[in-house]
Amino acid sequence: MGDTTADRDEEFREFVAARWPRLLRTAYLLCGEQHTAEDLVQSALVRVYVAWRRVRAADEPDAYVRRVLVNEHARRHRRKLKELLTLSQDHADGSQTPDRDRISLADDREMLRHALAQLPPRQRQAVVLRYWEDLSESQVAVAMGCSVGTVKSQAAKGLAKLRAALAREDVTAGHGEVR
Repeated sequence: MGDTTADRDEEFREFVAARWPRLLRTAYLLCGEQHTAEDLVQSALVRVYVAWRRVRAADEPDAYVRRVLVNEHARRHRRKLKELLTLSQDHADGSQTPDRDRISLADDREMLRHALAQLPPRQRQAVVLRYWEDLSESQVAVAMGCSVGTVKSQAAKGLAKLRAALAREDVTAGHGEVR
């Protein structure tokens, strides 16, 4: 088969169509908001498209794409954090407090999404990729660009924080008992 631009474009379209739902779910779990997740996947796929020859030749193209998605999320998070730090320095007098919107009597899924959003980015990445995407620790390590030991520690810390946050949410929502 020839390696024309049209052939590559069609191959890329098929690749994206087959993986879109999973990529979107991963992005949603990383960032916690549907439209942001869609933007995140699209931005990651733009980067993948530019490197498509290298991606399709990779041993594990899915791992490559996950890595791009995670890196794009981390880049956006760093930029957002930098903006927030700049804003907090502008309002150092403490007159403005962060909006801590809490939904009373939220269902389990919403409570989990909220708890995930509270995790630091690396812990959230480790938990989402390991437990929602059901990747092995070594696959998560490749996606995150770190060692397996780091994946284990970040996932363990993330799970501990999730348990604590969900226990607080459960009590705050009036369910009375900690699950």
